[in-house]
Amino acid sequence: MDKRVLLGVTGSIAAYKACELVRLLVKEDIGVQVVMTAHATELMGPATFRSLSGNPVALDLFDDPGAPIHHIELAQSAPVFVIAPCTANVVNKLAAGVADDLLTTTALAFTGRLILAPAANTQMYLDVATQESIRALQARGVTVLTADNGELACGDVGPGRLPDPRVIADEARRALRSSEALAGRHVVITAGPTREDFDPVRFVSNHSTGRMGYALARAALQMGATVTLISGPVSLPAPVDARLEFVGVTSAREMSAAVLQAAATADIVLAAAAVADFRPRITSEVKLKKYALSELSELREGETVITVELVQNPDIVTQLSEARAAGALKRDLVLVGFAAETNDVDSNAREKLASKGLDFIVANDVSRADIGFGAAENEVLVISPEGDTPIAKASKFEVAWQLLELITQATNAS
Repeated sequence: MDKRVLLGVTGSIAAYKACELVRLLVKEDIGVQVVMTAHATELMGPATFRSLSGNPVALDLFDDPGAPIHHIELAQSAPVFVIAPCTANVVNKLAAGVADDLLTTTALAFTGRLILAPAANTQMYLDVATQESIRALQARGVTVLTADNGELACGDVGPGRLPDPRVIADEARRALRSSEALAGRHVVITAGPTREDFDPVRFVSNHSTGRMGYALARAALQMGATVTLISGPVSLPAPVDARLEFVGVTSAREMSAAVLQAAATADIVLAAAAVADFRPRITSEVKLKKYALSELSELREGETVITVELVQNPDIVTQLSEARAAGALKRDLVLVGFAAETNDVDSNAREKLASKGLDFIVANDVSRADIGFGAAENEVLVISPEGDTPIAKASKFEVAWQLLELITQATNAS
């Protein structure tokens, strides 16, 4: 694998975050060559990037006497070109084919994987021209990450923040990898939580953010699979890829129906969603008032206690296992469950592996803040009847990649 990345830095206040991106890539033994616009140098000194990357920083079309056509040499120096932060100005210039400095001329001459991580004021980011430029670039095969929501340097709150450097680094690593391990295979992935409504404004749910499931979807696409991503309510953008079918659901019963339908043609199912085990027996079509609950309440030690009846939700992985055994699904369908545990992680996961008839179960300790719900990293133990394989703490995309490699190697060998 050619582990080199060209990194373009433009004149956004978020330019300082590119330092963390360089650090993350270099830590993975990925060579980084930085190209800066003139405006970027007003915000960050080239010496900082030279120190972090260990390479000279390219600044001008004619700043390298040893490279008579500097932008062409740069364009041919790496298989992946990441521009982070990428201002609205540069987004629009790239969409229009404008090449008026070293960064944009290099981008125009570049034939590898181009990844843009926008950073702009909310109004500039949402402007019709910028959004049309983003769509045009995506149609040409450019990966344009979705800007984060939050407070911006100008004081506005909204979309336009540079995506987390770890997310950008994951995307760069994904682009560097070349694998066809899942080519021709249909992978179904569940992600996020489910919500079980009491009424139109109240529900039962959990802390799952969907990060692990979405990382699995990105990794499976990179390995050549056709992916169905069935997601509960999360705030993550779905990967943009012609081979991805996205199905949004809310409740466990909706997820069950979607999974059973998608599994009819699946080769692998990765059940990463945190599906609610129970739901309210009765759901009101209007918001419940306090007085409407009076018959269900009693006073205990000075507190009003409301009693709500819950019923069990369908166990989706058990449904899949039973359908496979009955011949309703492919006999060689690979079923992978996830065990998010807070205690006795290994033993609880092994019990689930056996009781649910799974081929693999992925156990992780969600009581740990560094790898639990919402964390950027994970650390898991993959358990199968053939043995256990630990995957060390890493980004969720890296864990997803290693898990898929493990599954494909094990199933191809059997």
